[in-house]
Amino acid sequence: MTRTILITLISAFILSLGGTTMSLADPDESIQLPDPSLESQNSIEEMLASRRSVRDYADRALTLDEISQVLWAAQGITNERGFRTAPSAGALYPLVLNLVVENVEGLTDGVWEYSPEGHTISLVIEGTLLGDLSEAALGQSPVSDASAVLVITAIPEITRARYGDRTMRYVDQEVGCVCQSVYLQCESLGLGTVAIGAFYDDDVAGIINTNAEPRLLMPIGATGE
Repeated sequence: MTRTILITLISAFILSLGGTTMSLADPDESIQLPDPSLESQNSIEEMLASRRSVRDYADRALTLDEISQVLWAAQGITNERGFRTAPSAGALYPLVLNLVVENVEGLTDGVWEYSPEGHTISLVIEGTLLGDLSEAALGQSPVSDASAVLVITAIPEITRARYGDRTMRYVDQEVGCVCQSVYLQCESLGLGTVAIGAFYDDDVAGIINTNAEPRLLMPIGATGE
């Protein structure tokens, strides 16, 4: 069973319980992202040493190349078997990445969903939403000041089918791996980010229109350096 079919079935099940339908990416409306670079002049050791949480961002639009690189670092597919940049218990990959955009070259403001399988993104909701997202994150300014915010969400049912009571432990381990990959990739690109866990889950889910569980927000912006 493919991941898309599985997510669709889970969404239908949630709907039957009274929830709203998950906004799945429409392949006819997807944008092919530029190929990610697999080389850098920066060593992993340098990036680990210099990585910091950055909360202030320059007023510069992010490029599609930068967005492509960050999304690939988070969940990009790295071999023919479908393995990704971040490890996942049982290679089940329960995470869904949404990017809330307000200042990215070539992208409409709104919520975009990343598809690792094709390295594409699809517009889910159109509009300027970072102000709303900041409110849901207790008014934290990095969320409203960023060019884009990566919202890492999870569908625990994908993992629970195999791992039962240990599901959330494994899901959050995976979120942590993705978080560090995003930090290091942003550092390599000269971008800033910060991991934000203080937010109202239901409000964030409503803003991005998903039944997946929000686990982490990562604002992304240029540093001006």
